[in-house]
Parts: sequence; structure tokens; C-alpha cells
Amino acid sequence: MLETHRREDYDGGQTRRKVMSDTGLVAAFTGVRKPFALLEFPVPEAEPGAVVVRLTMANVCGSDLHIWRGTYDVSRGHSEPFCLSIGHEMTGVVHELGEGVASDSAGDQLSVGDRVVFQYFVGCGECRSCRRETTPRCPEGLKYRFPPDQYPHFTAAYGQYYYLRPGQAVFKVPDNVPDELAGPANCALAQVIDGLERGNAGPGDRLVIQGAGGLGLNAVAVARERGVSQVIVIDGVESRLELALAFGADQVIDLNEFPTTGDRVRRVLELTDGDGADLVMELVGKAEAVPEAIGMLAHGGTLLEIGNINQGQTVTLDPSQLVHGGKTILGMMWYRPQSLQAALQMLSESATRYPFDRVLSHSYPLTEVDQAFADQDTGAVQRAALLPWG
Repeated sequence: MLETHRREDYDGGQTRRKVMSDTGLVAAFTGVRKPFALLEFPVPEAEPGAVVVRLTMANVCGSDLHIWRGTYDVSRGHSEPFCLSIGHEMTGVVHELGEGVASDSAGDQLSVGDRVVFQYFVGCGECRSCRRETTPRCPEGLKYRFPPDQYPHFTAAYGQYYYLRPGQAVFKVPDNVPDELAGPANCALAQVIDGLERGNAGPGDRLVIQGAGGLGLNAVAVARERGVSQVIVIDGVESRLELALAFGADQVIDLNEFPTTGDRVRRVLELTDGDGADLVMELVGKAEAVPEAIGMLAHGGTLLEIGNINQGQTVTLDPSQLVHGGKTILGMMWYRPQSLQAALQMLSESATRYPFDRVLSHSYPLTEVDQAFADQDTGAVQRAALLPWG
């Protein structure tokens, strides 16, 4: 069991308005497969509407691993020497409340020392999407990776503090939800909750999940909570497939046993009585998974495209499959605030039904961030947790 933190463990419980004398560490990304830079900065004072959070745990998400490997290029627009704050799965305790902040996004009273999770992105508040309250589609404001020397310094998960800007959704963590479950809630769990909600997944549906990483395993649990009738998971790592079954998958498809696209499509059809899946979630981030997913869909089915965040990938597909099959591709990135709130509620009410504690398999001090990435890269760990004060 990983180290957990509760409000009574927090020793910084006094409300403070001047915190510039405090300093904290940031582990900054410096380039593909290069060592992270450990940098120290003053902790900023919370402006009106803002919240300063003292982080207690962060996780290495698959998208962060893509950045570290160089398959997801985040260097464009940044000058040399390159240095950028990354990481977004995290949880912590309120360190300071800015003027006017008295409650979280659910309306519950918020105080210094409260355990919280929060959206790691914020809309611009001015564009058409934001005005229509569809913030996940905001084309302008969903930026969250900045050079750490840029104020307010603490803008990502790999550090000891996080500066929550005005407008970012924040929710108190239920007392029965430990940090190792709360940390991934603001990415993996909230994202698949949002995806399956937008896909209207429910009883009678057949769901195929491509990838049994953090997103995929969370998706199995959410699908079960929504009453999905059949869940099939595809992956090539035996330990992940075993974990998918433990989360409640009905069947798994091993890439080593079914090595070609045709093999896997035929297997899905066999497992679904020849009909195909009503929903396929693409969570591996490989372009070639898209036409494969389309081939697995039943007539009228929907592909929930979440994993392909790496720009510049191309793939050949036959669009007539969409037309003649009445199939839909629904791309999505980010999620709505209510999905994060739903994630916390699910963890509080249902977490004991699923082996969430097996997803975060190893923890590392923040100062050993390089080792955490290396171990997760090789598959030695399922998902690494970083302890900012460990």
C-alpha cells in the first residue's frame, strides 16, 4: 500500500497571506530521455480566486511517458535551453486560499488543510465553447505546460506545490479515498467517465477497450458501474491482461496470440456473436489502432478516440465503412468538471470492488523521478507514483 495523507497529517494548517518566503522544488523536463532538472522556486502568494496546493502525490501518466520518449513533441514554441514543467495526475492539500475562495466547485466549504483534487487545465472563459460551458473544447485556454521559471512556477504535477488558477475546478477528496486513488482521478478516471458518458454506454452494450494501461483499467471499472453488458480488453502485456480481468473484463485478447489486425477483428466478432462492439475505446495512442477499431464496431457503433494525442501520425482507412455501417468516430480530450466530481464519488462508494491499489505499483521520491520514468518505460512498473516530500 502506498503512503497516504489525510488532513490530520498536514502540519501547515494556519491561514497565511504572505508565503513568498517559502520555497519548493520542481522536477522539470529538459528533453527526450534526458534527466529531469530539480529546481527551487519561491511559492507564490494566492491571488484572489486562486488556491495554492501542497502536493502529496503525483503519478506518471502515459502521456507524460510519450513526452519523455519523444513521441509527443512539446518543444515547439519553447526556446533553448529547453526546460518545461510536465505532469498532471496529482493530489494534495490546500496550502493557501486566495481572497474570495470559500468553497470548492461543488459548493462545499474549503479550508486550509483540506485534501483536494482538481482539473489540471482551465478554459479561457471568453471563447464560444467556454460561453456555452463546453470547456473541454476550448481552443485557447487548455494550456498547462510552462517553463518553471515563468510565474507562478508551480504549474504541473512534478513538484512540491501547485498553483490553482481562478476558474480551475477543485473538489474536496472524501475521507475514505486515499491519495493513491485520488491522484489518478483528475486524469485517467475522470477522462474515461466523460468518454463513456458521451458515448452513452450502458446495459446491453458491448465495449472493446484497446489498451490496458491506467486509462483502460479505469475504463473497465467505469463500464461495470454503468452496467455495460460485455467488456473486452486488448493488450500485449500478460500482467495487464490479468489485471483487466481482475477489474471485471469478460474477455481479453492478447496481442501475442492474435498478432494481426485481421486476427483481432475476427476475434472480437467471434466474442460478440458476429455483431461487433457497440463501442470501442482507443486508449493506446497508435494511429493504426483506429482502422482496427472501426473494423470491430457493430453497425451504428461508435469509436471513442482518446489515445492518439501525438500529432503528425497518419493512417489509411476506408471511409465507406463509416457510411455503410452508420459508424461514428468521437474524438475527445479533457473532460467536464462534473466528471471529476463523479470520479471521486465512484471511488468513495465503489473503490473496494476493484483492485485500484494494484494500478499504482511503485512509489518514488520526487528526487528519483528519472528512475520512475525509466522503470515505467520498460514495463517494470504498471504506473509509478512520485512522493514530493518523500
